[in-house]
Amino acid sequence: MKPDRLILLSLLILSAAALFCGCRGRGASAGATLPDSAITADDTLRVVTLYGPTSFFIYRGDSLGYDYTLARQFCQAKGLQMKLTAVKSIARAIELVDSGKADLIAYEVPITAHYKELVQACGPENYTRQVLVQGKEKGSAPVTDVTELVGKTVYVEKDSKYLRRMQNLNDELGGGIDIREIDADTLITEDLIEMVSDGKIPLTVVDSDIAMLNKTYYHDLDISLPLSDEQRQSWAVAKGNGRLAAEIDRWFAEDEQQQANAELLKRYFEQSKNFPKVRFNFDKGYISDYDGLFKMYAPGIGWDWRMLAAQGYVESRFNASARSWVGARGLMQIMPSTGRGYGQSVKTLGSPNVSVKVATRLLADLDRQFRDYVPNDKERLKFVIAAYNCGAGHVLDAIRLAEKYGMDPQVWDDNVANALLMKMQKKYYNDDVVRYGYARGSETVSYVRQIMDFYEHAKRVIPM
Repeated sequence: MKPDRLILLSLLILSAAALFCGCRGRGASAGATLPDSAITADDTLRVVTLYGPTSFFIYRGDSLGYDYTLARQFCQAKGLQMKLTAVKSIARAIELVDSGKADLIAYEVPITAHYKELVQACGPENYTRQVLVQGKEKGSAPVTDVTELVGKTVYVEKDSKYLRRMQNLNDELGGGIDIREIDADTLITEDLIEMVSDGKIPLTVVDSDIAMLNKTYYHDLDISLPLSDEQRQSWAVAKGNGRLAAEIDRWFAEDEQQQANAELLKRYFEQSKNFPKVRFNFDKGYISDYDGLFKMYAPGIGWDWRMLAAQGYVESRFNASARSWVGARGLMQIMPSTGRGYGQSVKTLGSPNVSVKVATRLLADLDRQFRDYVPNDKERLKFVIAAYNCGAGHVLDAIRLAEKYGMDPQVWDDNVANALLMKMQKKYYNDDVVRYGYARGSETVSYVRQIMDFYEHAKRVIPM
């Protein structure tokens, strides 16, 4: 029996929310005696993590992130249910495992003398260091040694560890580095990386994992020059919970899991995350080979078919066999979980007809969901397009942030769009009004803008 579509949409969008409910203590401390064969008190592993671009985030209703995915793989391998809690700080995560309310911190906890006193490291051990981010310019030699920074201008966030490192490095070199401090309320690390890619600023400094992640969006970056020593970090359990730590270590050392981890690292830190930039070319007098499908389905949701075509282009460049790094498929890049919610299997999502049909059903449901928040039909269109890209939960978060920080919650441009950009900053994605954590807001804001630009151009040259 198929559920009502609106109820179904709510389940798709809000299903991840069940993951974030507070963990109930099971009455057993971290060091409680367990049966010889057990690694948890029952068949559930209580995992705590932090929101972030590499650890855990929600995208189009699906839970993603390197640490989240790896923890899920461990639970699947051991026949355990995973109960996930997202917290705002490492200190809070440590409190939960120390009190016996959580079993595992699936997050990169620094391996330092301080943390060794509090938790036991286990699982994947990764290394990060601060690196210089610079563009690859033809005819311009890259900075290959820190001494070459003398006379150069480097932009870093104000009051950040990157600023402190650059100040120390400048002292070590005897001065000469032009360090520009940027207020984090104006621009954040990801903004600075994008500005380097666009040639607007010459250099910035970030952690190597963040640099690698962003290089999958901006392929013209050079991130090869280290500026600091390596920092070891890993997952952690409570002191005294050696049995679970040992089990995680054994599992992670298995050849099969090492291969799976390599593939996971490639997915998050190497695989390209975007398509080429939007280009307009309507010389043939039509938009695509799929214009007939867009014309067929657009009236059912009250859209101009050229708007639907614009979305199809930005989603897949009209490639019906396209598959994104998160697993979205087909012409309209439908997530498998979304397809199942509308009665389609993964195999059918490669069909252009199915893809456009599912997309319009989802768009219609999103429109109904946002009708009370944004009464104006024309303005609501941008909210719906944004929600299609990142998930309705993140757009609802942005509406709440806009209300809280004095922006118009019913206007997209320069208001809710700006609030969505705020969800890239820890200060705001940990705000009390935010329910869905970190979002790469810049991607969604660009997505909406590209679709609207494509549509406005198409309206001028392609007849209705």
